Amino acid sequence: MNQTPPEISLVIPCYNEEGNLWVLADAITSALDPLGIPYEVVITDDASTDNSWTLLKKIAVADSRFHIQRFKGNCGESAASWAGMMGARGRCIITLDADLQNDPRDVPKFLQALHQYDCVCGTRVATRGHGDNLLRIASSRIANWVRNKLSGENISDAGCTYRAFRRECLANIKFFKGAHRFLPTLIKMEGFSLAEIPVTNNPRFAGQSHYGVWNRVFKSFFDLLAVRWMKKRMIRYEIVEKLS
Repeated sequence: MNQTPPEISLVIPCYNEEGNLWVLADAITSALDPLGIPYEVVITDDASTDNSWTLLKKIAVADSRFHIQRFKGNCGESAASWAGMMGARGRCIITLDADLQNDPRDVPKFLQALHQYDCVCGTRVATRGHGDNLLRIASSRIANWVRNKLSGENISDAGCTYRAFRRECLANIKFFKGAHRFLPTLIKMEGFSLAEIPVTNNPRFAGQSHYGVWNRVFKSFFDLLAVRWMKKRMIRYEIVEKLS
């Protein structure tokens, strides 16, 4: 492995995405190679039951910038995302899904916004109708409203995991199951600046979505209460003068 850290690390959790992986790899290289910026792609296979791991091994052999790892058992998206972030070496980390709904061609927009902010979140508010059915749109809007109402945030698309941030944003994050949904809030709680940019929302290329109303609203409700508690109880102080 090249010992020089890349500028960018794309972090991607993967679970049963065999129909998307080759196209995803091509889309990433087509979008990032012209930028002339050193990058790596870290994909964590969450113990897929299809042919995903076999395909990932072929992709990694074909392109050394793709680094792959596989869980012994299924641990969920939060664990796969966190394992990827912990294995990433880039100064900038970009998280995205493996289903091709997140378009790698949006990466330059994230990099441009990072000149002004520590963390940049994608928002699909203007493009949801292009890639999602009515049920997914409705469940996402309900989940987003509930999250913002209880957490005191105003993030327009908290469910979008297409994000870019400086690696130092993760230094003191306490990650937990379900935390991938609240990463912007956790980063903001550490004092980092945050912004949103519009991103493309493509139709899923292959396979089936793993998320619905249960995942987006009910399953994450107790996680949301935990984040709300953390936000209210977090210790904040500012030293104005010191002698030593």
